[in-house]
Amino acid sequence: RIAHALGINPLSLGRWVNGTSNPRLPKLQMLLDALPQYRSAMLASMTEEFPHFAALLEGNTANEAVQEIPSAFYTRAISAFVQAPRMQRFWTTSNNILQQALGQLAPRGYGVAITLVQCLPPSQGQKVRSLRERIGRATPPWQTNLEQSAIFLGAESLAGSAVMNRRPLVIENREERGNLYPAHWVEWEESAAAYPITLAGAVAGCLLVSCIYPNFFLPARRTLLQNYAELMTVAFEPGDFYAPEIIDLRLMPYYRLQEQHLVQFRQRVSDVMLQSARSGQPLDILQAQAVVWKQLEEEFLELPPYMGEEE
Repeated sequence: RIAHALGINPLSLGRWVNGTSNPRLPKLQMLLDALPQYRSAMLASMTEEFPHFAALLEGNTANEAVQEIPSAFYTRAISAFVQAPRMQRFWTTSNNILQQALGQLAPRGYGVAITLVQCLPPSQGQKVRSLRERIGRATPPWQTNLEQSAIFLGAESLAGSAVMNRRPLVIENREERGNLYPAHWVEWEESAAAYPITLAGAVAGCLLVSCIYPNFFLPARRTLLQNYAELMTVAFEPGDFYAPEIIDLRLMPYYRLQEQHLVQFRQRVSDVMLQSARSGQPLDILQAQAVVWKQLEEEFLELPPYMGEEE
């Protein structure tokens, strides 16, 4: 009966009891619901053995007030944008906004990642075929700085769907059957949301948020994310926004497969700079990086696409 209520194989219950495997947090919540007569005793035991389960329950049941971006931060964000040199404006502005958003979304300092995803500029006469994670910040269990694990995303991802539809998309539960939108799931991720960054109907990318807890995106958090997505428009140049008819996202490969190619990124940039210097048409580092990103996009389009959950 319990196994049926949790949607698992009865053998899994035995493995949980024997300690050979641990249930995911969503299953702990379902186990409490399946055995209401033992709820108090089980809750005490669960929160002792799985400390983050208590934070999940608190976050999902708290009667939260509507969260807003502090007015003082708007002032700081605009000031940083105005004062930053042009070459540093994107990074400075977007980093400040992501840090502030992460602080509000994860006040306990655990379990949330937020990434700025941008349309990869198309080649002359072509359409936008992929997105790229530009800058990301996170709390444990993810590493603090997500740039080292940035990947390409496309039509197989929640970010891609949000960009193509130009509207926010949320998946509250990774294990929930019948999810309407594709998702490029990564390790520890249990729920996800993507909020497009738009300007006058054109789109530059999206804010992609992941959480280790299911059912994380309560109404107040959704409102907050929409506000941050609107604020993030100041980080982009006008030419970074693309009309809907210019966007035709393709399928990208699984992120573990991408990592095998991305590990050589810095060396490839150095090689491009060296070759351009030898040819008498030297490129600076930003130009060389743009060349390598386009090369990688072409390579990834030739690899097997991500077709579903791998973790």
